[in-house]
Amino acid sequence: VSTSHLQLAAFALGTIGWILCTVSMGIVEWRVWHVDNTTVISSGIAWVGIWKVCFISYLYVSPGYREQFCHKFSGYDSFIPHEIFAAQGLLLIAMFMGLLGLAATIFALRNVYMGVTHKPLIAPFFLVGGFFYIFAGLCVLIPVSWNFYSITHNQSIAFPPSYYMPSSPVAQEAGAAIPVGIVAVILLLLSGTFSLSYRFPMTANTIMK
Repeated sequence: VSTSHLQLAAFALGTIGWILCTVSMGIVEWRVWHVDNTTVISSGIAWVGIWKVCFISYLYVSPGYREQFCHKFSGYDSFIPHEIFAAQGLLLIAMFMGLLGLAATIFALRNVYMGVTHKPLIAPFFLVGGFFYIFAGLCVLIPVSWNFYSITHNQSIAFPPSYYMPSSPVAQEAGAAIPVGIVAVILLLLSGTFSLSYRFPMTANTIMK
């Protein structure tokens, strides 16, 4: 038990990082667009996520919605930029890899704290969990950094007319999903590093041999 404190911290950090990774997937504010035409986009601000685009409108632009208009992306939409397609796939992979990392860490910690029934499997499962955490962190890092690059260069998206969106904004900035993703990356990479640092303690009999 005394040798696995970092791995217990890895489990806690990995859990928080996995939750933040999942949260970032659902946040629509990945890219915040500022537009000059407020005829339809009443507030002059639109939110571009990896699954949909939303804005506030006082016109009746969508059945059932009088204020917020959202249009979901389809897998067949060719206008969606590569960084958004990459974010959709990589974040799903990250969520799955993070879940596997948590499962492996839980199994190893169970053997440490609840009685060692499978002693030879403790260190390998910590190592496997660490690799899963690091892989998940990298899968989050790529879309976060790629989308942030697109934001800083004010890159445009050729939305179709049904989206009521201009092809390019006056300016754009990073939304809430970007810092959430950055924190998730840091926690997952730290968790992986802590898990990989585990070394099974050597007993007196092992030393004598």
